[in-house]
Amino acid sequence: MLWLSFACASELDLNQEVRKILYALTIKNLCKTFGTSVAVKDFSIDINDGEFLTFLGPSGCGKTTILRMIAGLVTPDRGQIVLQGLDVTHVPVHKRKIGLVFQSYALFPHMTVFDNIAFGLRRNKLPKKDIAKRVSSALEKVRLDGLDQRFPKQLSGGQQQRVALGRAIAPEPSILLLDEPLSNLDKQLRMEMQVELKRLQQEVGVTTVFVTHDQSEAMAMSDRICVLKNGEVQQVDSPEQLYHQPQNKFIATFLGRSNVFEVSVKKITGDRFTMLEADGGFTFLADMTGKKCEGNKVHVVIRHEVIKISKNKPKAKKGLNSFTANVTFRAFSGSSIEFMATLSDGPEIMLKADNDENSQSIFPGDSVWVSWDPKAALINKLDG
Repeated sequence: MLWLSFACASELDLNQEVRKILYALTIKNLCKTFGTSVAVKDFSIDINDGEFLTFLGPSGCGKTTILRMIAGLVTPDRGQIVLQGLDVTHVPVHKRKIGLVFQSYALFPHMTVFDNIAFGLRRNKLPKKDIAKRVSSALEKVRLDGLDQRFPKQLSGGQQQRVALGRAIAPEPSILLLDEPLSNLDKQLRMEMQVELKRLQQEVGVTTVFVTHDQSEAMAMSDRICVLKNGEVQQVDSPEQLYHQPQNKFIATFLGRSNVFEVSVKKITGDRFTMLEADGGFTFLADMTGKKCEGNKVHVVIRHEVIKISKNKPKAKKGLNSFTANVTFRAFSGSSIEFMATLSDGPEIMLKADNDENSQSIFPGDSVWVSWDPKAALINKLDG
């Protein structure tokens, strides 16, 4: 966790009536290169006051570089960073009124919890009474009441993270920047801390920018997600919109496990569904309503959880894609079971089924039926 000290209110605060109509953070055409490598290319976004926005993407997509430019730790080649109506593109780090928590919490091992949280407040020369009040409030918000005299080595990983968060929120920052703060925790604790972090953000009401490469983490915590690839924005939307209406193949496959087909579009006269033909002659139906792709090739994504599996042939339904298949792989994961199955005269697909009596009786080598609704197909052009 890096502590960023704060400027006086008179230096950065605007008139309250004016601030109501501004975004908490506006970034315009931000660019950054390192040598010949383009890390961030013409990045722009508006972030609402009190919003929890996540930068999501694979390693090297530019998400941490953008966060560090917002913090003032990296200087952009060009572009503008506007924080609560003020251009802070070239404002020093210590005057940006920003709280920042890194993957490494960077707690001072020789200081108590109280002193760690109070560190930045003392740097800003706040009165002792104000420091005590703010530290007490921060401890309560991160649920560390009564642990103020402990040292970091006496705390669990989750408690250390809460200290880092407490230190970040104690000075009441304009914006909170979180760079993969949960990645050092085990899976169970990470899930618990997702809930705690989101609860804390909602309680404090601070605008939060979160960086992660973990799709499920981003989906669970964010109001909106900004998906990045090679330093460029792919889509900014709510988790639900991103998952159900991805704008290109990259987003469709990066969020969730999916089967991807490159297909030719063949219109069926008099029917709302369209016949699609993949390599090898494998054909299936999709709902192409509103899609103008006839005669073209497109990517079709079928998410693994929408595919049904059964030893019995599914009931006839107009347009239902139904195929015989042979199970090649089975993985039990508690609440669900994942399968790989090779379709007769078709490709191998992955699917996820609920852990029920039906799926419990299916094993590798079994002959089964797999099916999915034509409406479940996510369709994107090949350039996505």
